[in-house]
Amino acid sequence: MNLMPCFKSFDWNHGTFLGTVCSSETTAAAEGKRGVLRNDPFAMKPFCGYNIGDYFQHWISLGQKHGSKGNLPRIFYTNWFRKNEAGKFIWPGFGENSRVLRWIFDRADGVDNAEETAIGYVPTVESIDISSLSLSNEEMKELLKVDRERWLEEVENYKRFYDKDLEGVVPKAIYEQLDLLRDRLSKA
Repeated sequence: MNLMPCFKSFDWNHGTFLGTVCSSETTAAAEGKRGVLRNDPFAMKPFCGYNIGDYFQHWISLGQKHGSKGNLPRIFYTNWFRKNEAGKFIWPGFGENSRVLRWIFDRADGVDNAEETAIGYVPTVESIDISSLSLSNEEMKELLKVDRERWLEEVENYKRFYDKDLEGVVPKAIYEQLDLLRDRLSKA
């Protein structure tokens, strides 16, 4: 999906869910034609040597085991490859990714630099330094926009992926997160 460059999960299970819905373009490490966008849970599809549902459950269980201690890392979803209507990358990438990483570090340190949305905590336009970049505030707003209709389409795509490609192996906690996302989006 063509999402914004970064957002923070609400909690551990939500972050685990986000890992299950990753997608990536195929590379030499994957079978099939290169450069095709496909579902790639945790960006591990070519490398996961056991049942992917068990892999999902491992992360859910880790949260259950250690979450009460308050020492779990925060989970952020990143995407450096957002394109505009003309099919051009909006974010300049490479060394400029450090600007988004700065936002992540600030957020992890408790800086109030995000807006709570249906999908998670999204950076405010002002919270990512775009000085000396050829990006306007309007382009940043586009980068950070949560497109409700598009996200609702993605929710259905995720459900189809779980039900068809991963039939019977997706843990209940992941389906619960999918339902919570759908509910938040329907109320947004």
